Amino acid sequence: MRIACLGWGSLIWKPGVLPVAAHWRRDGPDLPIDFARESDGGELATVICDTAPLTRVMWSMMRTDSLAAARELLRQREKIPSSQPRSIGCVTPGTANPQLAYATTIATWARAKGLDAVVWTALPPRFAGENGRIPSIEQALQYLQALPEDRRRHAELYVRATPRFVATALREALEQELGWLPGPSAAPLLRARQGPPRPGSSRRR
Repeated sequence: MRIACLGWGSLIWKPGVLPVAAHWRRDGPDLPIDFARESDGGELATVICDTAPLTRVMWSMMRTDSLAAARELLRQREKIPSSQPRSIGCVTPGTANPQLAYATTIATWARAKGLDAVVWTALPPRFAGENGRIPSIEQALQYLQALPEDRRRHAELYVRATPRFVATALREALEQELGWLPGPSAAPLLRARQGPPRPGSSRRR
């Protein structure tokens, strides 16, 4: 079974327990991605966000032919509780859950690529502890500027390490107002700060 995983954030530079190929391809489906989920580490993580412009995301083949294993390992990588199965998106070319945002788009893309299944992180935007809430640019800037120094540094490195194809109005504001420009050194610095992954667990994207 040919299974792919989609990526647009830290999965790309730190897959952790996720058994993906070393190479991430740049011709994934077009999805709206933005820094819209307040994460445990303080960063505003990239998620599918209806208000963002469409951008072509990345993907990688998984080194497993078990769809159940692929979903479970992605759940572990993202530290998603097993009680939230819908937070792991999954499609096969012939089926698409209409309750999952952009599942039909992803299924159509998978069919064109000759894939048997695709998995992705389907966590919603979250701000101020409220799932589904998308911060405005002003709210995001205020939130990030108010973080303690260490958490703010982590949030900065996350933004700088995120691939350039995530090009949104918020990212432009972060670059202009805070100077958080993309940089090749950001991902290695993030990995060093987070330390090596523990067996069976990893950092939330």
